[in-house]
Order: sequence, then structure tokens, then C-alpha cells
Amino acid sequence: MSTHPSLESLQGSYAWTDSIKKIHYGPGCVKKALPQVLSLLGGNKAFIVTGNSLRTKTDVVSKIESILKEQGAYGDTFSEIGEHAPVAGIYNGVKAFKAAGADIMVAVGGGSPVDAAKAMIYLIQQESGGAFVRQIAIPTTLSAAEYTVGAGFTNEQGQKTAVSSQELAPGAIILDAELTLATPERLWLSTGMRALDHAVENLYRPLVPLPLKALCYSAIRDLFQYLPASKNNPQDLQARQMLQLASWMSIWPLKLEKHSALGLSHSLGHKLGATYSIPHGITSCLTLSPVVAYKAEVASTDDKQCLAQALFYLSEPSTGSLDGDVLKLAYLIGDLVQRLGLKGTLRGYNVPKEDLPKIAQLALGEDQSAHSQVVKVLESIYD
Repeated sequence: MSTHPSLESLQGSYAWTDSIKKIHYGPGCVKKALPQVLSLLGGNKAFIVTGNSLRTKTDVVSKIESILKEQGAYGDTFSEIGEHAPVAGIYNGVKAFKAAGADIMVAVGGGSPVDAAKAMIYLIQQESGGAFVRQIAIPTTLSAAEYTVGAGFTNEQGQKTAVSSQELAPGAIILDAELTLATPERLWLSTGMRALDHAVENLYRPLVPLPLKALCYSAIRDLFQYLPASKNNPQDLQARQMLQLASWMSIWPLKLEKHSALGLSHSLGHKLGATYSIPHGITSCLTLSPVVAYKAEVASTDDKQCLAQALFYLSEPSTGSLDGDVLKLAYLIGDLVQRLGLKGTLRGYNVPKEDLPKIAQLALGEDQSAHSQVVKVLESIYD
């Protein structure tokens, strides 16, 4: 007997009171949800932002195009968005959006198309001085970029940079597990580890209120359960839908003044990703476990307690000490990476060892007091 929730129970919607007006979820929901949110946001001509592989190697984008055409709301499709959203593609996208005469964007794919659409919207608003164009996000990975007010992209120098505004969060999000079936396994599972990175680092992020940390614990539990289930049976729609919901819980929308990295694992990932062409999901596979182990040494008692509490949600017994529990969580995360077939090293991704001090410096920003310790964290994942 399956222990998954039924498909019927995985249908629903959620209304957000600020930028995000509606989130629809459920296998096959896009056909009904997309016309509804178009009407809700007042969109008449949609401009799809996506990646070339998703457009040419799957039928996901053509399905979205067909729905929009049935509504008489299709403008154009732009698929020049590469990994880490290089700024050249963003500039070209702005030109194409204007040429299409569109009034709303529909981002389809992973974090790069979602963030690229946000960056395009930001540039258009800065140029016009008017209202922000609205976005509908239809994610096919678990990176959770659709829930934030920031847009990360790669500048001309190859460095990751960002813009942020409350108005950049998508106006609507559609979580349709059927659309994720074509997502490559490594991308799907590694972005699930990115979601785990969100949930774990939110446990020691000061801006996160306690009720939302409870959602992070639920996300951690579900990611540990359903990522292996999804690897074992890639066609399991219940597992995929549960993972999309866990991704949402991992970084539940917060009204923040500006977008910022959640913690050290994210900061290191930002500096490793664009510079060395490492996908963000993979950076989380590299950095999260050792960063949690580092937290066992340096975190406050409150933060250690928050991390240790995750063992309860994973049905894991305590080691009998707070530091030991945090180290056990780090071990469990590393073991999950191993079981998903995602274990790697910085050397394996062609990161020069002599660059480690610079990476640590950039990740830490103004406060360099922990520089030598963070270099040791990086050294622990080099080989």
C-alpha cells in the first residue's frame, strides 16, 4: 500500500496578500490555473521566458503556448536564458518583450528563467518609471526562486549579482507536478537539495519567525522522504507534487526589504556557482553538510537547538549532546547527497585550490573574522 497522499488531496490553491496573489498546485492543474491567474493579474498578451533545452527537448513550453493561444493571450517565447541567467540574455529578453507588445511574463523552467524574468521586469520598470510588469511562474525544478523578491543573474564580469524589490515576486505561481516529468533527474534531485539548503539555513536565519521554521521542519522531513522516492520512481506524481510543496515550505514567502543570502552555504554557493559554472543545486550538495558541521562549532545555542530539533522530524534519536545532534544532522545531509548520486568535490568541478581564500572572502562580505575557518570548510570539500 502506498504511503503517499492521494492525488486528489494534492490539489488546492493559496492566496498571498502582497505581491504573490495566488499559488495553484496539483498534477495537471496548469490548464485551468493559467487562464485564471491571467485574468486575476490582468494579463492580455503573455511573453514566455524559458531555457532553450526545455523548449526544444520537451513539450512543456509548447503546452503552455497552447493554453495561452486558446485564450488569445500568446505573445512570444524567448528561450535565450542560460544557466545562472547571463545578463546578455536578459538584455535581449527586454528587447523581445517590447517587440512582442506583451504585458505579462510567464517564466517556465528552473531558477534561471524565473530570476531572468524578474531582472527583465526590473530593467523595464527602471527605464519606464511606471508600474512593474507582473510575472506568472511555472517552475519545473525545486530551486524555489519563485518565492523571493530578488533576482540573481550573472553580470558582464561573470560575477553573480542581484536586484530586489517587493514587486519582483511573481504575481502567481503554478506548481504542476506533471510538467516536471521531463526535468532531467540530476537537475530535479539537486534542486531538491537546494530546497533542503533553504529549509536548513532558514532555521538559523534571524529574519524567519518561529511559525515559518515549523514549515521548514516539515520541508526537511518531506525532502528526506520524497527525494529518494522520486529517484527510485521518477514517474511518481505524488512524490513530485510533495516535493514541489516542500520546496514552497522551505522558503515560504516573506516580506523582506531586500533579497539576501540565507546563510553561509548559500553565500558560498553564490560565489562558486557563476564563477565556476556549477549549478546552484550542486553547490548546495557540496556546501550544506560541511556548513552544518561548522555550525556545531560556532553557532549560538539557540541556532544549534533549532538545527538539532530537525532530528525529531526525521525520526532520528538524539546523540545526547547538542553539538553531537548538529553533527548528526550534517552527516544525514551528506548521506542523502550520497544516496541521490550527487556527491562531488570542488576539484571535480575544476575550482582551483588557490582560489579558496578568495571564495571565502567574497562569501563573508564585510565581516572577515571567520575567514580562516571558512577556508577550512572549503578545503574539506576540495578532494
